Amino acid sequence: MPTFKALLVTQEDGKAKAKFQQIDLTALPPGEVLIRVHYSSLNYKDGLAVTGRPGVIRKFPMVPGIDLAGVVEESSSSGWKPGDKVVVTGGGLSETLWGGYAELARLNSNLLTPLPKNFKLSQAMAIGTAGFTAMQCIIALERHGVTAASGDVVVTGAAGGVGSIAVAILAKLGYRVVASTGRAELGDYLRSLGAAEILERSVLSASSHKPMDTERWAGAVDTVGAETLASVIRALKIRGSVAACGVAGGMALNTTVFPFILRGVNLLGINSAVVTPQERREVWERLSHDLPLSLLDRMTTEEPLDRIVELGEQILRGAIRGRTVIRIAT
Repeated sequence: MPTFKALLVTQEDGKAKAKFQQIDLTALPPGEVLIRVHYSSLNYKDGLAVTGRPGVIRKFPMVPGIDLAGVVEESSSSGWKPGDKVVVTGGGLSETLWGGYAELARLNSNLLTPLPKNFKLSQAMAIGTAGFTAMQCIIALERHGVTAASGDVVVTGAAGGVGSIAVAILAKLGYRVVASTGRAELGDYLRSLGAAEILERSVLSASSHKPMDTERWAGAVDTVGAETLASVIRALKIRGSVAACGVAGGMALNTTVFPFILRGVNLLGINSAVVTPQERREVWERLSHDLPLSLLDRMTTEEPLDRIVELGEQILRGAIRGRTVIRIAT
């Protein structure tokens, strides 16, 4: 029986444990399309899954990896044929569906997006869920009237995956970007992506009892949550918006209604996992136009799948800069 290599997370006595295994092809869950996986990526949720933390995996056993890029090997769907290059991000991978940390994946056709022609498979994973989410945030800000002429846009957690790509895209689109980070040593890196100003993380993360602060931000991409998000909301300009997509700093949000009813600001929740096929294609189309590939390559490192548990611990500690592509094919 043919086998393939995968990182399999099982649950024993209530504890999750990840281990590399050779798995029979027949063990793959059902789906319309069989994909030979070439690359995956490293995201915060992947760090949680591969290190046994709760909050991501809902069904065991599980192959983690919320992203994958590869080539179709078999298909019972009329929309896909062997040889097609495809990208999959989110959609339940690593939660209820086996994901990208394996040499093979079998999925239903509605989760697949064709690889944009100007991207390599590895570049698609340099983008991955992080870049997809960053682009969703920017589109949401645009739809709520935030333009380059509106004023400063702040990106929190700017040295991470979502933050790095958001900085690069916003700067390319002409926005004045303020990058908030707790890693001062990465200031030059963030400026190289287009940040006009570096803001120390503590400026936004300090707690405050004031319902509102002086208006500063026309818009924001927030990957941190908690007090950082509350601080951004307090300082949004009239009819400003913040796209919230992460909880690296915590899940609680301590704010008041005053910024919403006195300044008419918008808090925009971003969900990158539950997305229609049409929206997926639209977001990838925007990425193919608005993300400079030279900057994407600058923020990306490539690592083998064998290091994924170690890398998962690093991303949870905030020790990963930019994007990490995980090489699956040998």
